[in-house]
Parts: sequence; C-alpha cells; structure tokens
Amino acid sequence: MSAVLFHYPKQALFGRVLPKNKIYQHASPSPAVKELFVQQVEQIIWQYKLAPETINLSAKPGIPEIQIFDISLKSPNLDEAVLRCIDKAIPYPIFFQLLYNDRIKIVAAYKRINEADSEKWVVDGYFASDWYPQVKERQALPVALDLGLLYEQLLRQLLPSPPRAGEPLKDQIERLSQLQSKQNEYQKLEAKLHKEKQFNRKVELNAQLRTLKAALHALKY
Repeated sequence: MSAVLFHYPKQALFGRVLPKNKIYQHASPSPAVKELFVQQVEQIIWQYKLAPETINLSAKPGIPEIQIFDISLKSPNLDEAVLRCIDKAIPYPIFFQLLYNDRIKIVAAYKRINEADSEKWVVDGYFASDWYPQVKERQALPVALDLGLLYEQLLRQLLPSPPRAGEPLKDQIERLSQLQSKQNEYQKLEAKLHKEKQFNRKVELNAQLRTLKAALHALKY
C-alpha cells in the first residue's frame, strides 16, 4: 500500500525511549508475546504526541491525542501481536513507524473507544504502507479542524481503497474487513477448484467463484 510520509511539527516532539517492561506492566502479555519483543524489537521510541497543546487542534471524543511511535526492528518482520500489545498498553490511537536498514514502513489499526465500556479500547485490523527509504520526502500534515478529522486523514492514507462518497471512517473499515474476508474465501475456493477432479463439482465451484467475484467488486467500489 502506497502512503504519504508526514513531517510532524517540532513542538509535537516527545522523543522518549519506551522500555519494554513498561509495556508489559500495562498490557500483561503472555510469555510468547514477550519473546516476540525480544526477538524482533530493538527499541521503541515515543516520538511525537499530537495533542491540543502541541499542534493547536482541539480534541474530539475518542481522539484526545494521536501518538507516533518509532520501532527499530531486528529484522523486517514484526508480528502483529507486538503491535496489539503496545496498543493495549497505550490508551490513544497510535501510528507506528517501523524502521529497518534505512527503510521505513507505517502501520496502524483503527482504534476506538468501546461503546459499551468507555474505559476500554477496540483495536481492529492493521493497515500498512509499503517499505520506503527513510530519506523519502515528507509532506506537511493534512489540514484538519480537529484531532478527529486529522486521525481520519492519517489512517485513510493506509487503507487499500478509497472511501465511497460521504462514507464515514467506521463504515469504510467495516467494508474493508468484509472485503478481506471475501478475498480470503475466494482464494480458498480457487485453491479447491485447482485440486478438484470431478467435472460437476468444478462447475459448482466456478459458479460460487463468480458469485464471490461479484460480491468483491461490490465491496471494493
């Protein structure tokens, strides 16, 4: 996924190393997840804090601040469980800048307050950019009236297809989740078709694939 790299204002710089044990204290990860931190993560830096006092945009319900974390990796692969653990520990939306061998990749999930319990956060699936050279030119932050609208614009940069006219972010995320589920279903059905020997069964599978293809097109556009 192609995305824009943004230049964050100097006044939003936080620049503090976040020790792994601090994350463990707040997220209580399993031993297996702790091992992933050890194997995959070199260092985590809480790099920027986008908040009313740092970028002069008002907070919105559910978006009091937006955090930018740098994660230096030991290899180009990072298990999603690591990101979920950090998101669980930090009660704000986070954009992760993954760093490895002079390259950078942006990853974030749609993160929102649980409607049934305002003390808890819901973290949906993660979206990611391609890998870029760290020297890639950065652009100024999008113009926004508040942190809620800024968050929408930053996250939509990572989504694999554009929103429909007037489509709220939550609805777009739900549609893309359905699209991913249908794509997985299509791939499994396609693999089954390649293995199938019986002609009648092949005809049935092809019909199901055509139906799924139409559903994919309807969800994508």
